[in-house]
Amino acid sequence: MKQIKLFLSALLMISMAHSVHAQSIDDMVKEWERAKSYTKEYLDSMPEKGYALKPTPEIRSFAQQMLHLTDANFGFAAAATGEKSPVGFGEMEKTTDVSKANVSKLVMDGYDFMINAIKKMNPATLNEKIKLFNRFEMTRAMAIAKCFEHQTHHRGQTTVYIRLAGAHPPQERLF
Repeated sequence: MKQIKLFLSALLMISMAHSVHAQSIDDMVKEWERAKSYTKEYLDSMPEKGYALKPTPEIRSFAQQMLHLTDANFGFAAAATGEKSPVGFGEMEKTTDVSKANVSKLVMDGYDFMINAIKKMNPATLNEKIKLFNRFEMTRAMAIAKCFEHQTHHRGQTTVYIRLAGAHPPQERLF
């Protein structure tokens, strides 16, 4: 009887852990969808001529910032989820068509790749260790979190670009 109770307790704990991981994927997808929508507002608020804007000559233009963010979304998503990226790492930032329409499309494609890759994940793999970019050991979930931080950082930097172009950035969107 004691062994049966122990077995049932272990089974319940495994079930609860699986449920928590499943919720984590749902939460990640929800947050990435919010980030995608928020980034789209940034892309939309920048006038076409502002896509080439560089606050100083040695830093990225607005378009390059957004394409850099997108390179990372593709690269991190592939590394963290195991999905094959449709583009090579660094390819987005080398794009020569930096029109508002093309950059917006590429950036949204990067978010779609990340979101769809997360949706396909098995919740049980979130705590698996991976070697991100063959250098940094972390869990799959942590790699996704690092990418989220990266895109937030670069999107935030573009607030200044939008203001320098004489436009208004979107209001903060935490929820």
